[in-house]
Amino acid sequence: MNISLSMWSVHKYWYEGRWDIVDFLDFASTTKVSGVELLSIFWRDQQRELPAVKEALRKYQLKAACYAAYNNFASGDSDKRKQQLKEVTDAVDMAVMLEAPVVRVFSGDLPEGNISYEQGLGYAVEGLARAAQYAEQKGVVLCLENHGLFAGRSGQVLDVINQVGSPALGSTFDTGNFLLVGQSPSDAIQELLGVIKHVHVKDFLHTPDETENVYTSLTGERYAGKIPGEGEVDLRYILGELQASGYDGWLSVEYEGSGEQREGAVRSVDVVYDLVQSVKSNKSRGDR
Repeated sequence: MNISLSMWSVHKYWYEGRWDIVDFLDFASTTKVSGVELLSIFWRDQQRELPAVKEALRKYQLKAACYAAYNNFASGDSDKRKQQLKEVTDAVDMAVMLEAPVVRVFSGDLPEGNISYEQGLGYAVEGLARAAQYAEQKGVVLCLENHGLFAGRSGQVLDVINQVGSPALGSTFDTGNFLLVGQSPSDAIQELLGVIKHVHVKDFLHTPDETENVYTSLTGERYAGKIPGEGEVDLRYILGELQASGYDGWLSVEYEGSGEQREGAVRSVDVVYDLVQSVKSNKSRGDR
């Protein structure tokens, strides 16, 4: 298992206009990661920036672990669904250019327009099936994140993957997001181990009294992003299960806390790095 850092961990610097992608890569090179997760939303001028991004990856000897698309297929408007399909296929093309093995995708969230849950889910499956066909041709794997209305719980993720039925669609296992749908991440991993192709590592803490910088779960409970190990996710158990299963993909660290993002990202990477070393060490002793 190798560790990467998602640019989402330091997103406020981009939104404030202080950083571009190259600035992020420069920062990531000072941490213990060997790869990065880049996101489709963080380009300002893709054609102009791409050569510099590729050069920075080479300069800092960083791998593109994942390229993240932002799609929502749950729309009754066929033109919008075509636009969402293009968002994913464009992300696949970018992954090829960056030599990233996987593209993070979503299924969809609240349906747009006068459509039912079943129709929205059907559109999500249809869109992902078409996208997976394209990705397979390009040698890229789409990884469905447990996020949103149609794929928040492990059973939903597995159902969508099975309905699509393509080797080019697997799971991005987000360790924190399961808490937002009332599911234990430790339970979820047992259901998804066989299809996990990418992992987001983050932690949340139930904070009923806080109202700012929190995520509200489907049951109305509030959760705050934390440094890994300071929340409710049993990351040692999850990483141990991944190690035991033979998972050899990337662990992309996503810091979503309210603290200073550079500091939070560095601390998060350090914790995950130490956990991975510990899990690997325990595995080695167990093999003797």
